[in-house]
Amino acid sequence: MKRKILYLLVSFFLSFGLSVSARSFEPDEEINVTVYEKINPAIVAIEGQTIDGISAGTGCIVSSDGLILTGSHVVEDCKSVEVTMYNGQVYKAEVVSKMGKNKDLAIIKISPKTKLQTIKFGDSQNIKVGQKVLAIGNPFGFSGTLTQGIISRIDYTKNKIQTDAAINPGCSGGPLLNSSGEVIGINQSIYNPDNNISNIGIGFAIPINDAKKFIETVKITQKK
Repeated sequence: MKRKILYLLVSFFLSFGLSVSARSFEPDEEINVTVYEKINPAIVAIEGQTIDGISAGTGCIVSSDGLILTGSHVVEDCKSVEVTMYNGQVYKAEVVSKMGKNKDLAIIKISPKTKLQTIKFGDSQNIKVGQKVLAIGNPFGFSGTLTQGIISRIDYTKNKIQTDAAINPGCSGGPLLNSSGEVIGINQSIYNPDNNISNIGIGFAIPINDAKKFIETVKITQKK
């Protein structure tokens, strides 16, 4: 009888331990982990050599043959540009196209040996203040950094998405994502009193719908 009770107790604790182990993430954590693992292979670190030093930023792979979307100020006046993939592979890149001054977007191109994973586009027209967002970037050289926040405000006049997700120097050109892992914005800048040296929770992204036509135009030009 004692042996049977002991067996039941051991079985209970083992099954309890397994159930706790299986539930290692909360639902919100599971979203973060899933989105990051799904999208990070399509995000790159960018370094451009300028007269004054290094211009650092982030990029989103938009075609499997090597077109990458980033911020135009990331590659502005760069003599050379290098792209580092999530797995550490490094490629030389060329600047293919840049939008006007009011549209801080650019396309650069690398020549990969195999097809690349690409981002998935969302619809920035359907975003709402208060919805959760995630950002991936390379702040201060810490590649593949994930942060989270909400959409704090939508500036319809300047056509910008304001967010409190941490965006720091080196994150420009990186994705602002919804909970489904779709890119709804391209991170552009931060605002704070110390001349944009650090983050205080006021960041801005360009709505992804602004980038879609630009990307398609570049793709059509590349095919000619």
